[in-house]
Amino acid sequence: MNHITKRFGEFKANDDISMTLHYGEILALLGENGAGKSTIMNILSGLLQPTDGTIEINGVVTQLAGPRQAKELGIGMVHQHFMLIPAFTVLENIILGDEPTKRGRIDYQHARATVEALVEKYQLKLELDAKVANISVGMQQRVEIVKALYRQATILIFDEPTAALTPQEVQEIIVIFKQLAREGKSIVFITHKLGEIKQIADNCVVIRAGQVVKTLPVDQVSENKLAELMVGHPMNGQLVRQLNEQQHPVLTVHNLTVKTNHQLKVNQLSLSVNTGEIVGIAGVDGNGQSELINAISGLTKIQTGEIKIADQNVTHQAPRRINEAGLGVIPEDRQNTGLILALTLAENLALKSYYQQQYNWHGLLNYTAINQTAQRLISSFDIRSQSEKETATELSGGNQQKLVVAREISNEPKVLIAANPTRGVDVGAIEYIHQQLIEQRNKGCGILLVSFELDEILKLSDRVLVMHGGEIVGEIDPQNTTSQELGLLMAGKKQNVGG
Repeated sequence: MNHITKRFGEFKANDDISMTLHYGEILALLGENGAGKSTIMNILSGLLQPTDGTIEINGVVTQLAGPRQAKELGIGMVHQHFMLIPAFTVLENIILGDEPTKRGRIDYQHARATVEALVEKYQLKLELDAKVANISVGMQQRVEIVKALYRQATILIFDEPTAALTPQEVQEIIVIFKQLAREGKSIVFITHKLGEIKQIADNCVVIRAGQVVKTLPVDQVSENKLAELMVGHPMNGQLVRQLNEQQHPVLTVHNLTVKTNHQLKVNQLSLSVNTGEIVGIAGVDGNGQSELINAISGLTKIQTGEIKIADQNVTHQAPRRINEAGLGVIPEDRQNTGLILALTLAENLALKSYYQQQYNWHGLLNYTAINQTAQRLISSFDIRSQSEKETATELSGGNQQKLVVAREISNEPKVLIAANPTRGVDVGAIEYIHQQLIEQRNKGCGILLVSFELDEILKLSDRVLVMHGGEIVGEIDPQNTTSQELGLLMAGKKQNVGG
């Protein structure tokens, strides 16, 4: 890619970017949220056209008119926010647009054989007949990878490929990437996880504010130096955790049972979170974490059990009533359940408060007040945007996440559920979100942290509960445990809770 510039009006998302990818190379693309990484990769995959600059593939200058031409040239992209149709099966999503035919009809037998061969070769473990709406986020990531391989891509672009994966799944992806590179395929992967860059990549391109800051071999640079290059200043990383005395339960879940599609997802689960405490939930994706969050939030019907916020019983209450009782939720999927992408930043920030008196004037929205509040929150939470009137879809993924965090924390909840709160955000934003969570804890908020990032769980939590098969199978002190011990519990090894 030679001197690529991409303008949106007066704004330059990419400013004279040049980068080279070789056969069999794994190239990391590193930068803050909004630095222009996804834009440059969308240009390479044919989704966007550059304002200036050229692209050469195999030494030939190529005009990529669209994704289909990119596909024909062997370019495949796995997007951070998956391009899947929930109502279709896994198999139907993989072959969509490239269905083999026989006598004018889709040859599902041939398609299944081809996909099964790929799944077996790369050990990706997919249920081909499951509907995408019913599979985990980690499973959806595998579907996207198989989609690209099915289309025989030789240049593979991965945008945050491990953001939704468990540590075990991350190691599987690393093995797959290295296998693909050995086969001569070339990989560009966008990530914010510096440790993964050191594990996976041959070289790294660092982008800041739409420009290339540095291109360098990863074996010649430390993680700290990569972080400094990315954000433009040394990282602090210190979290000040206050000792909170006179704690009392602010969230109590007792004997909770949840079924979805007649399947038991949460089984007689009990837990409590105290004021001024962060309780981490560790577990492999798909062990009932999502159903637990939705049950507490009032989004899923529960079969048995009781849920209390402070002294208020909110069992079977509507989500608004539960929110008014003091619950805030940073959901695990910011785009589908955290934001309404077509609405402005101001409107998204007011989603839980628009009906309150200060934002409501005789039944009409008081946009002056809504916009003023949004301006304050955008500034204080460092949401990189043009204006509060910009739509949420125009933000980078990390800034969308900050938008959700700003809304939930600004409502001053008694209990905050944080589900994968730093998924797909850069190291600077991770540090900022972690500081916000610790600050809420220090103010007396009880936080239930559900995360697939074991380092995040161990770093932030006062206590860690391990969830497996819809049950709490153990409780650990994060200061006195190893990742191996935690891994055994996550795999289903039972322990006496509290032991």
